[in-house]
Amino acid sequence: MPELPEVETTRRGITPYIEGQTVKRVIIRQPRLRWPVPENLEQTLKGLRIQTVSRRAKYLLLATDAGTLLLHLGMSGSLRIISDGQTAGKHDHIDFIFADEIILRFNDPRRFGAALWTTEPAEQHPLLKDLGPEPLLEDFSGDLLYELSRNKKTPIKSFIMDSHIVVGVGNIYANEALFMAGIHPVRQAGKISLSRYQKLAGCIQVILRQAIEQGGTTLRDFVNEAGKPGYFQQQLNVYGRTGLPCIRCQQILKEIRLANRSTVFCSDCQR
Repeated sequence: MPELPEVETTRRGITPYIEGQTVKRVIIRQPRLRWPVPENLEQTLKGLRIQTVSRRAKYLLLATDAGTLLLHLGMSGSLRIISDGQTAGKHDHIDFIFADEIILRFNDPRRFGAALWTTEPAEQHPLLKDLGPEPLLEDFSGDLLYELSRNKKTPIKSFIMDSHIVVGVGNIYANEALFMAGIHPVRQAGKISLSRYQKLAGCIQVILRQAIEQGGTTLRDFVNEAGKPGYFQQQLNVYGRTGLPCIRCQQILKEIRLANRSTVFCSDCQR
């Protein structure tokens, strides 16, 4: 599933092609995504100029002077920049065609993605208004995590993956950040000290920045705007390495299921 680094990689990739450009037309081949594509989206977007391309959590926000298009990649979606004339495939559900004949093509084999329209301020949209802070911005810190965690019996891995606490710390990146911080994934969130939360917040930021620099992580479906995979999987220290030696102590890495998600850790290095 595309997480924050993959979505941010996509945002950076498509922005130079569509920001400031005018939508010439929209082709909707499959309107039944996670939520139905608005029936009048083709008419609504035609002639509008994309003023900015931003990201909130895992949502891409294409702002115009009439409203904002919200795009979500779901579990297997991707946005690709292609040239006019490239034949659409089975899972190419939406084309956004711009005046210079550049096409932003939305591909989603599992159809868990979304294309929604709002005329209200994007931050007030029901899908966005209750989200936690962005982990790479100033309002995220170890102090905040510590305050929110008091009296919480939730495992720390589940706690940092809660989008109401902080957005964008998906399963892969939670595994990696907890290993870097030396924190056991099942430790209760409310029993972790302030100093350890400060370290964990820094590790979350380091891991996410590294992943963005490498173009995200491709384990199955993700590709960027040019159709290329991400390369952060080559730097994973624990995720996907069950049964292999820990890079620090050589202890064999263990795997458990936590909230039905694969959780890999070193029982010696993580306490």
